[in-house]
Amino acid sequence: MPRFSANLGFLFTEHPFLDRFAAAARAGFGAVEFPDPYGHPPGAIASRLEEHALECALFNLPLGDRAHGERGLACLPDRVAEFRAGVPLAIAAARELRCMRINCMAGLAPAGADPAALRATLVDNVRFAARQFRQANLILCLEALSTVECPGFFLDGSRQAADLIRDVGEDNVRFQLDLYHMQLMEGDLAATIERLLPHIGHVQFADVPGRHEPGTGQIDFPPLFALLDRLGYQGWVGAEYRPSRRTEDTLAWKP
Repeated sequence: MPRFSANLGFLFTEHPFLDRFAAAARAGFGAVEFPDPYGHPPGAIASRLEEHALECALFNLPLGDRAHGERGLACLPDRVAEFRAGVPLAIAAARELRCMRINCMAGLAPAGADPAALRATLVDNVRFAARQFRQANLILCLEALSTVECPGFFLDGSRQAADLIRDVGEDNVRFQLDLYHMQLMEGDLAATIERLLPHIGHVQFADVPGRHEPGTGQIDFPPLFALLDRLGYQGWVGAEYRPSRRTEDTLAWKP
């Protein structure tokens, strides 16, 4: 079985954020991930990781105004300075938390914007961040989101993400494969895993529909997890689902 990480933005939300680390450790997770570390003192998060012998598997570059629905800044031509100012913040947090992978969210396409201009901005920003990350020995991940759940999200398919990684041309850029979003957009998850494995830096999952725990929807997870093992995937697999009840009561899928 792969190594599983608990996404603390989704799991154990019955507890205050800093108490979710202990809950994840009690449930047998070896790592955690979360949308961002910027709303809490990095030292407080680092102490929870150390206290509970957890790795930090992943967090995001600054996402913009999350309270107003922003999903990243990387494709927005008028937010380049803000995006790039977030890169050293992410690097500093990664050092404090000993996290090797940081996710870059493309953002929502503004109404009427030129797709070519958005893509060019995204390529330039990802290249800029990747070069800064390389100096800190970090991996930059790119995530594609379903436009079913996130209308207007600019990066919405696995082939689109693979093409972008190729055009960026930096060897520390990887695809963050979210099985939930790619099932909504494309299906055929096993084929996507096999096609893109050399480019996959992180995996996340939730069942479809509903985005609940495995066993509540249509995805047959055990063969996918077995495929990741068989193909030699060495990274963490993040549980990023909305528990249908108390988190601790939704872990029957976990070995």
